[in-house]
Amino acid sequence: MSSDAHAARSPSPAAERAFRLGEATSQASSFETLSRFLLRMAAAEFVLITLTAYGASVIYSLGSRGVWPAYGTYLPSALSIASLVLVVSLALRHYAGLQAQPLHRFLWNGARAVALAFCFFLAALFLLKISDDYSRATFLIQWFVVAILVLGVRAMLHARVRAATAAGRIEARRAVIIGEATPCNETMARLRKAGVRVVRSLPLPDYSCEESAAAHSRGDARALLDACRAAKADDIVILAAAADLPMASRLADLLSELPVSLHVILADTSGALASAALGELGELVTVQLLRPPLSLADRAIKRAFDAAASAAGLLLLAPIFALVALMIKLDSPGPVFFRQTRHGYNNEPIRVFKFRSMATANDAEAFRQAKRNDPRVTRVGRFLRRSNLDELPQLFNVLSGEMSIVGPRPHPVALNKAFEQEIRPFSRRHNVKPGITGWAQVNGYRGETDTLEKMQRRFEHDLYYIDNWSFALDMKIILMTLFSKSAYSNAF
Repeated sequence: MSSDAHAARSPSPAAERAFRLGEATSQASSFETLSRFLLRMAAAEFVLITLTAYGASVIYSLGSRGVWPAYGTYLPSALSIASLVLVVSLALRHYAGLQAQPLHRFLWNGARAVALAFCFFLAALFLLKISDDYSRATFLIQWFVVAILVLGVRAMLHARVRAATAAGRIEARRAVIIGEATPCNETMARLRKAGVRVVRSLPLPDYSCEESAAAHSRGDARALLDACRAAKADDIVILAAAADLPMASRLADLLSELPVSLHVILADTSGALASAALGELGELVTVQLLRPPLSLADRAIKRAFDAAASAAGLLLLAPIFALVALMIKLDSPGPVFFRQTRHGYNNEPIRVFKFRSMATANDAEAFRQAKRNDPRVTRVGRFLRRSNLDELPQLFNVLSGEMSIVGPRPHPVALNKAFEQEIRPFSRRHNVKPGITGWAQVNGYRGETDTLEKMQRRFEHDLYYIDNWSFALDMKIILMTLFSKSAYSNAF
């Protein structure tokens, strides 16, 4: 590597001193290892689970039958439940790399540990033929309260580990960053926030020519290895642009001599490549750039709710359907229902049902959105649109599987064509089924989209919903649709 290239890639002396100062401060102030800290927290979790499980059996037994539960049955069971949660957590390495784990993954692991522990416990009750003596209600209550306890304890544990790491009370994971100075500073700040201490920053090696590569393979390679080894790093992070990926492969071979975790972060990269993850396709390991927004289990849960809710809604709302149909027929000539071709899942055309709210219906390329005080809207139609009752027939679309209760609102084909060249990737909002109501609508982004900015805001809210879907979010949107004023704004 040339001296000029090395100087251009090296951090400033002040930055290097800051890294060394941080390393010295960490060594001086850390007085407890992370493993010892986690051991104490795991022991505390074990005791709390035991007390909670036994306490649940006592409360239920006294409340339902007025007697104290069998001591020889429920105390050993509480100890067994706590032991199973601990064993599952250790076996699945839930505590490994806690400082680098995001909170949601740590909590999800805790919920899985509780579920597996109770499944094992239930199997033991059956195999040992003691299930007849064990209260089913007690079992379910114990499962519920232990799950709540574990989620709460692990949320507190995650926060305490981050706080103790930041304060230097426990050892942090030590990282070395290899990369350009500016991305290094940004990455260091994010790692520090996650509880990882950057102890050294090194420049990227220069493989721009064969001479520099050969020189690096002799002296510079040993210098880089020695620097990483002296830093006693747990993790080495390579910050590389897309063009530097071949260099990252060479570095991986070089750094394989060290007992560390090696990470590659693509610097100055946005879009799909920034969220890439390792995947598998058959027996091949791939870099998966995109994945469906909902898993198979997510789609099953969402579809089950849609089928049940739409069937119940059509049955319970049948009198309202009849009343609205009568009002429409008495108000203006024409059909009760209005059907329009719109884009559904994966851009497939679907015929969407609505109560007719206009004197005329247009499903051609000359489609025009309804405007405030639109003369085409009938008197009854104005009421139906403001109250969202005109959307109720879409329950038929939900029941047939073309739509969902919650999702991005389906646009007329002509409206999609008007914006698909202006906003990219506009059709990504069709990666889930369209819905009767959606996140954009309950936040006030419904009605006429006569400007690019209005459609952009709706599009951004639709993507937020797709990227953050959960059943709880669907329930929140349904409640907001029923009770939030913003869900009815811009309805005309």
